[in-house]
Amino acid sequence: MTAVVLPARTRTSRPLGVTLAGGFLALVVLAAVLAPLLAPYAPDAIDLSSSLAGTTAAHPLGTDASGQDLLSRVLYGARTSLIAPLLLLLLAAVLGVGLGTLAAWRGGWADTLVSRVTDVMYAFPGLLFVVLIIAVSGPGMTTSVIALGLAFAPTIAKYTRSVALSERSKSYIDAYRVQGMGGTRICVAHLVPNLARSIVGYLVVLFGESLMSLATLSYLGFGAQPPSSDWGLMVQEGQAAIVQGALLPALVPGTAIAAVVVAFNVVGVWAADRLGARR
Repeated sequence: MTAVVLPARTRTSRPLGVTLAGGFLALVVLAAVLAPLLAPYAPDAIDLSSSLAGTTAAHPLGTDASGQDLLSRVLYGARTSLIAPLLLLLLAAVLGVGLGTLAAWRGGWADTLVSRVTDVMYAFPGLLFVVLIIAVSGPGMTTSVIALGLAFAPTIAKYTRSVALSERSKSYIDAYRVQGMGGTRICVAHLVPNLARSIVGYLVVLFGESLMSLATLSYLGFGAQPPSSDWGLMVQEGQAAIVQGALLPALVPGTAIAAVVVAFNVVGVWAADRLGARR
């Protein structure tokens, strides 16, 4: 009797671009955590004698108009630029997942109401909505995070509703209903956890967009305020130095924003595909 040899199960390798992007993001997070140890100067240390200095041994990335070391500011600014989008998405996820699950589970008037609200939010320009909230509450990073969290919530609600409708039709949901389990308990204990992979993958994709949105608000003067080292604010402050021939004050934080956003988009798309497939 001849033995049947089954082919070994092949595992898809992670693309090189995803590996590089993930490694870069790990370094950025590590640099943000270790900023007090890695930064050669305090982020708010002013040295007017070194104003707009180019790359030197003392200032590897140069200085801004106030003589503040750009390397130190970028390292400390990574904290705000990473934590603020995380808090923004946390707020948006709580609201969006809750509304999307409610619309998919209840259907009828609840689904219609949530759909109409999200449609109105989509029709209203997101940046204008955020600016209106900031105009009422005043500028600042906290206000920007809350305003953008409310603006991102309808997007997450629509996505959650679409995947929840598919999950709700599965047989295990009917089995729990037959056992007498209430709708709230089914959603909290079973439906939403089973959607977690897809939702997390979608949030990773949105992280880069939320980082860019917060940087834009800081650039416009609505977000982080001086003397913060937020990257968007650094670009705005360094813009005036361009006419003097000093490109580094705007180029360094601008490059940091672009690199992190691209890296998160690369990792986010790959993670969304993988997590969606596993679901």
